[in-house]
Amino acid sequence: MPVRKHTTIKQIFRYMAAAVCAGSLFANSALMTLADTEDEIQQRWETQRAMEVQSNQVSGWPTGPIVGAESAILMEAETGAILYAKNIHTREYPASTTKLLTTLIASELCEMDEIVTFSRAAVFDTPRDSNHIAMDVGQELTMEQSLNAILIRSANEVSFAVAEHITGTTNWLDFAEMMNTRAAELGCLNSHFVNPNGLPDEEHYTTAYDLAMIGRAFFANEMLSKITLTRRLEIPASDKLPQQKLELNQMQLIPGAKYAYEYLVGCKTGYTQAARSCLVSCAERNGMKLICVVMRDEAPYQYEDTLALYEYGFSNFEKIKVAQSETKYNIDNTGLFYSGNDIFGSSRSLLSLNRDDYVILPISASFEDTESTISYETSNDNQAAVIFYTFQGVPVGSVRVNYTMGNEDTYVFDSIPGKTSTTPPEEKEQKEPVIYVNKTILLCIGGGICAIVLICFIVHIVTKNYSFSGVGNRRRRRRGRWKR
Repeated sequence: MPVRKHTTIKQIFRYMAAAVCAGSLFANSALMTLADTEDEIQQRWETQRAMEVQSNQVSGWPTGPIVGAESAILMEAETGAILYAKNIHTREYPASTTKLLTTLIASELCEMDEIVTFSRAAVFDTPRDSNHIAMDVGQELTMEQSLNAILIRSANEVSFAVAEHITGTTNWLDFAEMMNTRAAELGCLNSHFVNPNGLPDEEHYTTAYDLAMIGRAFFANEMLSKITLTRRLEIPASDKLPQQKLELNQMQLIPGAKYAYEYLVGCKTGYTQAARSCLVSCAERNGMKLICVVMRDEAPYQYEDTLALYEYGFSNFEKIKVAQSETKYNIDNTGLFYSGNDIFGSSRSLLSLNRDDYVILPISASFEDTESTISYETSNDNQAAVIFYTFQGVPVGSVRVNYTMGNEDTYVFDSIPGKTSTTPPEEKEQKEPVIYVNKTILLCIGGGICAIVLICFIVHIVTKNYSFSGVGNRRRRRRGRWKR
C-alpha cells in the first residue's frame, strides 16, 4: 500500500501562492491575446504607416523611409545621434525585447559558471503557451546556458530563474527594481519594468528610444551579441538535466534566415498580442555602428522595416573625426585660449581634442554647418571640457577636450573663426588640433609689467630721499659772479 506524503501548511500556502501568480499571468495573457481580425490588422498597419516621421521634418536632413511600426528609431551607437525618429518616446509594450536588459544585468553581475536552479515558482509561473524550454523544478543550468536559452529561444521560465538567482528571492519585483535602476543609469526616460521576460502587464512598458539606449550597452557586449546570432540552442544532458535541449533560433535576421543581414551584430525579437511585433537589432558597416528599434509592427514587416532603416542610415550618413575637422574655438573670450599660427615657435599645448571622437552628419552636409557649445562639467581628471555639436538643432556628437600629457603630438590651428583652413588633409590626419597658450607672449607681458613696477618704485625712492637744495645755491653763486 503506497505511503501518502504529508503536505505541510507552509507547502499548501506556497502552492496556493504559485497558483494565484500563475492565474494572474494567465489572466493578463488572456486579456491581451484576443485575436485581431485581418481587416483590423491591415487598418492599424496602414494608420501607423501614415503617422508623421519627426526626423523627416528637420531641414536639410535626409528623408527616411515610411515604416509600418508605430514607433521606430535608428541611432548611432557610439554618439547616440538619432538618425531616424518616429514616435520614439511613445510608451509601448516591449514583450521579449525586455530580455535584453535581463541578460545584460546577469552578464554584469554573474560569472558564467554559476549554477541556476529552477524553483517551483519559476517553472509554474510561466504560461505554457509562451516561449519556454520545458525546464522542471530542481533542474539546473549554468549561467552561460541560461543566457543562451533566454536569447536564442526566448525562454520565459529561464528568465524567471535567472532573476531568482540574482536576487535570492522569488519575488519578481525585487529584480524589477534592479531593472528600473539599471535602465535609468543607461539613460532610459520613460520605462517601467515589472518582470524579467516581458510577459503582458499594463505596468510593464518602455519606448523605442529607451530600448535603443539599452541596446547601446547590450550590443557593446560581444558575448551577448554573438549569442543572439547563434542558429541553434544546444544544452547537453547532465545529472541535473535528464534530457538535452535542442531548440532553433526563430529570429529571421540572423545568418541563414530569410531576412539575413550580412552586417548584423545582434538582434532580439518580441511578440505579444498587445505589443505586436517588436525588433531590436544592431548592424555595423564601414566603421559605423547603428542600432534599430521597431515597435508595434506587423509580421513580417518588422524585418523589412529594419532593413530599410539600415539602408537609409548607411547610405545617407557618415562619421567625421572632429580632431581632423575643427579649426575654430572661442572659449569664453578670455584671450588665453586662442587659435592661430604659432609665430614664436615656443608655445606649449595645454589642451587638445580627443582624436577618436567624431560626429555623425548627412553626407550632403559639412562640418562647418554644425554649431557647438562647451560644457566644463566633467568628472574625468584628464578632461577639461566637452564640446557638443548639433546640426539643424539635432545632436550629432561631441568631442572631449583633454589635458595634453608629455610630448604628445599637437596641431596648431592655421585659421581663425570664419575662415577656412589651408592645412593639407594629409597633415591633419597626422596632427591633432589643440587649444594652447603662447608662453613667450605671456612671459614678455609679465616681464614688462614687472620692469615698469620696478622703475616706478626706484623713482619714488629717489624722489623722496634726494635733496635739491645744493643745486639751488650753486645756481645763485654762478649768477652773482656773472653780474660782477
